[in-house]
Amino acid sequence: MHSLQKTLTFNGSHSKNSIIYRLFQSSSFGINAHDQAAHKGKLLHAHLIINGLTPSKHFAAKLISLYIETKQLCYARKVFDNIPEPNIYRWIALIGAYSRHGFYQEALNVFYEMQNDRLKPNKYVIPSVLKACGHVFDIRIGTILHSMSLRHSFEGDVVVNTALIDMYAKCGQVENGRKVFDGMKVEDLVALNAMVLGYAQHGFAKEGFYLVERIRDIKPDLVTWNILISGFAQGGDRVMVQKLFNLMSKNGEEPDVISWTSVISGFVQSFHNAPAFDMFRQMLEHGFHPNFATISSLLPACAATANLRFGRELHGYAVVTGVEEDVYVRTALVDMYSKCCLISEARLVFSKMHERNAITWNSMIFGYANHGYCDEAIELFVQMEKTEGKKIDHLSFTAVLTACSHGQLVELGQRLFRLMQEKYKIVPRLEHYACMIDLLGRAGKLSEAYGMIKTMPIEPDLFVWGALLGACRKHGEIDLAEIAARHLAQLEPKNTANHMLLSNLYADVGSWDSAAKFRKRKRSKLFSACSWIEAV
Repeated sequence: MHSLQKTLTFNGSHSKNSIIYRLFQSSSFGINAHDQAAHKGKLLHAHLIINGLTPSKHFAAKLISLYIETKQLCYARKVFDNIPEPNIYRWIALIGAYSRHGFYQEALNVFYEMQNDRLKPNKYVIPSVLKACGHVFDIRIGTILHSMSLRHSFEGDVVVNTALIDMYAKCGQVENGRKVFDGMKVEDLVALNAMVLGYAQHGFAKEGFYLVERIRDIKPDLVTWNILISGFAQGGDRVMVQKLFNLMSKNGEEPDVISWTSVISGFVQSFHNAPAFDMFRQMLEHGFHPNFATISSLLPACAATANLRFGRELHGYAVVTGVEEDVYVRTALVDMYSKCCLISEARLVFSKMHERNAITWNSMIFGYANHGYCDEAIELFVQMEKTEGKKIDHLSFTAVLTACSHGQLVELGQRLFRLMQEKYKIVPRLEHYACMIDLLGRAGKLSEAYGMIKTMPIEPDLFVWGALLGACRKHGEIDLAEIAARHLAQLEPKNTANHMLLSNLYADVGSWDSAAKFRKRKRSKLFSACSWIEAV
């Protein structure tokens, strides 16, 4: 703080400076004191404006960073706009701050403004913009920046190259990232890790491993090994995971808590829950103490296997070790208790949380909706919108639309569907349409449901047609059921459950001849397929 005070230069009396210094001394810029920091920052900013003081450009950058870190974006922009004739480095600072704190679209928007001011990007701003491109999957701007880097010979910069590799990987173009890596004049560990991470995230962990083996001039570090371990664990490859643990030790890198957590998380993500539990036991046997990341990674496995006993044990461990306060641990607990049918326990954990992210809210709303507490789910969504509306995302609407469907609240569901698009600018996804078809179908509005399917801007999937078929059986609508069944047969030709559902519908309405003919036709197709296979 003292070093920061020395860098501040103001026009004004010593007494005015003293006020500012006292404001800084009484404030905390720590990550756990965002509200206090934002409040003190606003006081300081107001003091500067009222007294006509002009902050130094260095201090303005600090104030901008504070506002962005505390999510006060409009204030950050006001400070920036009041900087007289901002040069390229002020733009770089603003873009970098947005990108660093996760406001990627804002970073891109500011970059476009910088371009409009005819300021040419340099090698210092390009990595921040590429990071933003990767996170919003804007491959078009990313490739333009790549071309610009080549044109201005920035491709020799390691930081630029690493950002390009990461951008291509996040946008699903791993091979283009590999071309950048292979074209680097100087091999770099950070770039190598970015390339290995790109491979691992897209299911090509073996290619990442082969790359590490091929690069002899760079010694892989703990980060490299942990990325590879996570990648193979996500593929459920226990043999390769054990091999990597052995190779780490041979290369002088001992596994740490992150290594074990990477394995556990990878297995859970790929639904290999039994190996995840086994690795957790091995972790304890090796003397490692699980942290918040370990606990929050393993709790979903308890939910998936309905292992309530172990879930409670993990909860107790989290309380004893103090990691239960972590927002991710408590969110995982909410999800686990909800999926284990203990809604009251989930709500108790939820109510104790001082900080909640979007996943927390969504998990609790889904918990209510999936267990028939439709009114509670809708009420919680309304509370979320009032208190933390910015956190609402596409999953929030999937959860509340599910509640409307289960509660047959057609008008409310339709209003929410419009609200999602008009207010929150969320483009409906297949899951949203599936909820709406289910909602209309349960209420007997089958023609309206089919009309929505026909006007969908995206191709309906098996969940959409399945919702219509289920509603048709409930209401005895054969004509639409045949249409839905035909589409399901195309999407899932080997799924006999859909065929049985239509056959049962014929029986339900007393059309025994149609049911018999349908079953005979399906058996005939099955035997024909078997004969063909035997002939081959």
